[in-house]
Amino acid sequence: MAAGAGSGAQFVDRVVLHVGAGNGGNGCASVHREKFKPLGGPDGANGGRGGDVILEVDTNAASLLDYHRRPHRKAGNGKPGQGSHRTGADGGDVVLPVPDGTVVKDARGEVLADLVGEGTRFVVAQGGKGGLGNAALATAKRKAPGFALLGEPGEARDVVLELKSVADVALVGFPSAGKSSLIAALSAAKPKIADYPFTTLVPNLGVVSAGDSTFTVADVPGLIEGASEGKGLGLEFLRHIERSSTLAHVLDCATMEPGRDPVSDFEVIEKELQAYDRVLGDRPLSDRPRLVVLNKVDVPDGRELAEMVRPEFEQRGLRVFEVSAASHEGLRELTFAMSEMVNEYRAALPAPEPTRLVIRPVPVGGAADFEIRNQGDNTYLITGEKPVRWLRQTDFSNEEAVGYLADRLARLGVEEKLAAAGAQPGATVLIGTAEESIVFDWEPEVVAGEATSGPRGTDRRLDGLR
Repeated sequence: MAAGAGSGAQFVDRVVLHVGAGNGGNGCASVHREKFKPLGGPDGANGGRGGDVILEVDTNAASLLDYHRRPHRKAGNGKPGQGSHRTGADGGDVVLPVPDGTVVKDARGEVLADLVGEGTRFVVAQGGKGGLGNAALATAKRKAPGFALLGEPGEARDVVLELKSVADVALVGFPSAGKSSLIAALSAAKPKIADYPFTTLVPNLGVVSAGDSTFTVADVPGLIEGASEGKGLGLEFLRHIERSSTLAHVLDCATMEPGRDPVSDFEVIEKELQAYDRVLGDRPLSDRPRLVVLNKVDVPDGRELAEMVRPEFEQRGLRVFEVSAASHEGLRELTFAMSEMVNEYRAALPAPEPTRLVIRPVPVGGAADFEIRNQGDNTYLITGEKPVRWLRQTDFSNEEAVGYLADRLARLGVEEKLAAAGAQPGATVLIGTAEESIVFDWEPEVVAGEATSGPRGTDRRLDGLR
């Protein structure tokens, strides 16, 4: 959501970010050569790791505007390995600063990370691993491999970033109730103020001191009836109240609009807050402590109306404060009351968690390395993280690399499970997903798991299959 475009300044608190981590560099297949020693052994090095895309809380970041303008971000690729054991350079990470209170969600709306606290980091896209060079693949049976592994592709994903203000007290109320004027009077914040509806297009945050206590106050842009259903600007900003421990109803006692009075305004806003509870789960807004601020008592009619409605709110068990943001009347008492409520909330909080908390999605695939599904007609689909990753690492233009893949799959137990699943010679075997896979013909008479000697880059087991 972007606001204030006409004034040249924009506040964005929700964006879709398209991120791509760097690909890993390919491994190198090289043999050391020198005079009088033409075959000195494999010396191909590994490829470099692809760069990560990292979100990091930066308190100097105020909104998500930069990602609204440039939503595509890509980290650097790893460099390929070289001969003489020269490992490829790692790709550069991309660190994206985000405001304190940024929530990261996947495309389905599942929360991946809740970033609170300066320096908190989340790896939103992980770089691909570099491929192994032939020096790392050498064994007693395969002393000079004629192949290397390819680097793995970096993770690419779309995520939603949502900003939720980190404020102790949220000022809620109708448009032009005086919330912006009140926060300006309570703190050093300088919000834009004018006498027309929806002056405030962004949540303003101010720091307030009361004795030895310091807390933050946010004025949430004007709510109207139906805001929880998407009317007006309220729905876009209701999430900025979620982190607040205390709610302060700012009620206009000098409004000239027909059908408006402090009691009915209070009930409308309460109804919208309760309607929004359905998305909040275990911390509904209706359970938050609140107080009532009867504003604009510097106006004669406003003072008279405030004295008239005050008993109504006190009968509901609410603390009521008659104030004037213009003359600063009653602001000291209000400030200390807010401080008291915030301190009570803070004292009840459990011990703080580590500040550099990173939440990662639950891995898909479970404990099994792979799964075989009978597709019918002597066709079998193999799924699993390891087989799919090994496919990405294989250079299919190199027979020796293909043979090495077959050996890895055999050691994983694929051959036995295919036979146990009823596969017959010549069976069509797909490895990957139902939508994207690589097709093989299964020939059980070809001995797997045993590398055979031959010219570099070839595998004699595949001679009869070409």
